[in-house]
Amino acid sequence: MKVGVIGAGVMGKGVAQSLAQSRHNVVLIDVSDEVLDQARTALFTNIRFSGFYNKDTEVEDPETVLSRVEFTTHYDSLGDADFIIENVPEQWDVKKEVYQQLENYCPDSCIYLVNTSCISITKVGSITKRPDKVIGVHFMNPVPLKPVVEAIQGYHTSDTTIEATRSLLHTMGKEAILVQDLPGFVSNRISHLLMNEAAFVVQDQVASPEEVDDIFVKCFGHKMGPLHTADLIGLDTVVHSLDVLYESYQDPKYRVCPLLRKMVDAGLLGAKSGQGFFEHVIL
Repeated sequence: MKVGVIGAGVMGKGVAQSLAQSRHNVVLIDVSDEVLDQARTALFTNIRFSGFYNKDTEVEDPETVLSRVEFTTHYDSLGDADFIIENVPEQWDVKKEVYQQLENYCPDSCIYLVNTSCISITKVGSITKRPDKVIGVHFMNPVPLKPVVEAIQGYHTSDTTIEATRSLLHTMGKEAILVQDLPGFVSNRISHLLMNEAAFVVQDQVASPEEVDDIFVKCFGHKMGPLHTADLIGLDTVVHSLDVLYESYQDPKYRVCPLLRKMVDAGLLGAKSGQGFFEHVIL
């Protein structure tokens, strides 16, 4: 099976790794050779060390896995793609341009998986000639280690598309929980409220970031607190998603905490920049 992966950022690299390790042929597309070279290096390292995280799974030689991945800045190789998994930033103008390009190259049978946490799947489908073959698949980070995804059925998404997507995900060792299409779906509508309110608690000097997260980890048994989660996602991404939710619902509960926006303006983006609510080592 051949899968095009659009975007070689954190999520795109994780998706490409999961597919290649599941013995699928992958076309990884991004805007520059520099980004793709960085992705190749990161994939080699991640594949090499994946055995430490999956001790019950035999890990192939990294070069063997990478031989299944084509790194390119062009869409030409998608003429026989079975699936596309799109992972570009959560910005409508960017996504719209990608799907307009895909329509020029992908076969009519190709299914589009939109890796999004907040943008309407129905809206994406409306700019294609195949709305019945457009489905949301919200992968969680880090992709290779997360066994469940949030799948989103758009207004026109067909049962055939849903089953084909479930089958693809099954080959990757992942289960899909299917939900309906409203901005933010389930995960972001709830989790981003939690992260945003945690930022308000810090801003109001009720507690430190460490204390906030300790309460959720030690009292509620969460694996990670809301502020560590925000750092991992990227505070800029959290802010943008909250802005989308606010715009979509016109509900003041999604207003962005001023401290969050200030941190983003200061370049304190979380794990990707080395500093957010916590300090991080950039790998």
